[in-house]
Order: sequence, then C-alpha cells, then structure tokens
Amino acid sequence: MSHSFGSYQDEIYGGGLRGVMPSFPMTYDGWEAGAQAALPPSVQSYVAGGAGNEHTQRANVSAFEQWGLVPRMFVGAAQRDLSVDLFGMRLSTPLFMAPVGVIGVCAQDGHGDLATARAAARTGVPMIASTLSVDPMEAVAAEFDRTPGFFQLYTPTDRDLAASLVHRAEAAGFRAIVVTLDTWVTGWRPRDLATSNFPQLRGHCLANYTSDPVFRSQLERTPEQDPGAAVIHWMRVFGNPLTWEDLPWLRSLTSLPLIVKGICHPEDVRRAKDGGVDGIYCSNHGGRQANGGLPALDALPAVVDAAGDLPVLFDSGVRSGADVVKAIALGAAAVGIGRPYAYGLALGGTDGIVHVLRSILAEADLTMAVDGYPDLARLTPDALRRIR
Repeated sequence: MSHSFGSYQDEIYGGGLRGVMPSFPMTYDGWEAGAQAALPPSVQSYVAGGAGNEHTQRANVSAFEQWGLVPRMFVGAAQRDLSVDLFGMRLSTPLFMAPVGVIGVCAQDGHGDLATARAAARTGVPMIASTLSVDPMEAVAAEFDRTPGFFQLYTPTDRDLAASLVHRAEAAGFRAIVVTLDTWVTGWRPRDLATSNFPQLRGHCLANYTSDPVFRSQLERTPEQDPGAAVIHWMRVFGNPLTWEDLPWLRSLTSLPLIVKGICHPEDVRRAKDGGVDGIYCSNHGGRQANGGLPALDALPAVVDAAGDLPVLFDSGVRSGADVVKAIALGAAAVGIGRPYAYGLALGGTDGIVHVLRSILAEADLTMAVDGYPDLARLTPDALRRIR
C-alpha cells in the first residue's frame, strides 16, 4: 500500500506557479499562533495548557530533539510504504488523531467532532473519538466513510452506564475501545484555574451522556428540562479510579480490540497484557494531567519491550512528521497527534485539519525518502542516535 504523501509539497509549489498561496501556515508554531487568534481565550488556554508549570508538557516536545535519525544512502527509496497493520486493519499511515475532549468547541461552528471525523474520511487517518463530545458518537461515526474510527472511554463509576456507552460504540461501527486510565480526576491546571473554566461543568461536550438511555434514566427530569441537574449527575459518575480488579470487567464489556491508554511502566504493560488487552497506549496525556513526570517518549522503549507482540500506540509531544518517524523507530506501531489537529480545526475546520494531517505525513514521507528508509520496518532503534 504505497502512497506518495510527500506529493503534497508539489501541490503547494504548483499552486504558487498559478499565484495561489497556502491557505494555512506550514508549521506547528504557525498553527498554534493562528488558533490562538481564532479561539476564545478560555478554549485556547484549555487546549494549550498543561499541568503545573507545564514542564512535563515542554519535556514531551523536547524529548524528540534528543534523538537524531541516521541517514542511509544508496537505498533508492523512490517509493515509501507508510502503511501499518493494526488490529486486523490495514491502514495507509501510522498516524492517528488522539482523543481531545473539547475538540467539539474548537470549531468555529461548534461541531468539531464532526469536522474531525470528516477529516479522517478524507485522509484515511483514524480518529479516536472522545467520550466528551459535542455531538453523539453515532453522528460522529456516520462521518467516517471507509476510515476506521476508535472510541475512547472515560470509564464512569456506574457500570451500567459504562456498558451502555461501549455497546453504543459497537453498534455505531467503531473498531476498537480505548480506555483512558489517567483522567478519573482532573490534574492541577493553573491556566484553567486562573480563568475558572472547566467546559464540562458549563454543560459543554456532554452529548454522549445526555443522549444515553442509562444516563437519562438516572435523572428526575430530562437534560433538556434541567441541564444543570444533568451536569451535577455527570460530575457524580464521571471519574472511576480503576484498579487491576476492574480489568476483567472491562475486558468483558466488548469483543472489540481493547486498548488501555496512559501506560508508561513496563510492569503495568505486563499486567495489562496478562489481563487480555489487545493494545497498549503509551501516553502521559500530553502533559495535561500530571507535572513532574518523565517525557512519554522516554518511557516508550521499555513499554514496547514489555508489550512483546502487542501493538503500542503512542502520543504526547508529537509536533511534526520527523517526530512521527522517531516514535516509529522507537517502537510505536501508530502515532497520535492532539494539539496540532485541534489548532488546524480552529484555523479552518475540516480543511484545516486535512492540511495539518497532510503536512505531517508529507514531512514524514520526505524525511524517510531523503534519509533512505523506504518503509516503516526499516525504522528501528538502530536508525536513531542520541544527540544530547
């Protein structure tokens, strides 16, 4: 499955010959600056912000700068294959869009979940749809076309509600369930605290709950009649501090691939693997949940080693195609981005996300071309050297 993702630059240069300049910036810094101007300040700070003084968030990004890709010549990498096999699916790229709980309100029309799903359909880059959504998961899944989508579960304390959300995801056609483990309580986020802004407490991004029959049955009045009571009930059921004793129950909820997100320690990998999960997701939530931790990229090699034959998904700090290449070389089977596509959405809706995805894929493809790596199998730890 060979795609010339690098041809995106030919389109851009060709447009220049006709006097057509790019509609959107070409770098992460440009996307971030443009989104900062486009988003309301409270939303912008929520997306951009991290935990504490944001040291871990910055360390996630700078960790990629500690590694250099070793060029190999006389390889003849005229064609590059970036495709991956994941959970029985053949995907054209290793890139995916990580779950972002406020992606809905990052769109100028307030329906960013749908815009993201449409970008997935146009690019073949899967979306992991968050439980926290402006539009119900069924409406999001309907936009995927032939691109597979995954559903991310914030496990509620109520097991019937958890089962209902998972079964709805199965019925809607999602291809895997991603359980987030590190967000049963919100981390210390000074930017959000300074604006006293937590979107869900204001009733935003709760459509998967307010549309759920189990959630609705637990309310005295409908969410439409009493939205404040619905928010209060959501606060009661949202966060479940899962233990290993809960893993058999989670596994029993679905026959879909089960991926556990937030794992950065090899022993946790081994226990999750013994518990029957299908994939490990190495992530520290982009530095949004806990400050003072190690960069997720530094945890990745040991996680991959412990995972053995289980695929390891990765996110946290990925800002470019070069970052994607390095994460693959360190053992990731697939690599997620969060803030980059959120900023693309703020800049230009579905078109903005598509531009961000194509830019990142073009850089990854061209990096592999120039440095002599015709396929992802050649990207092993031996392809990298520590440079600091």
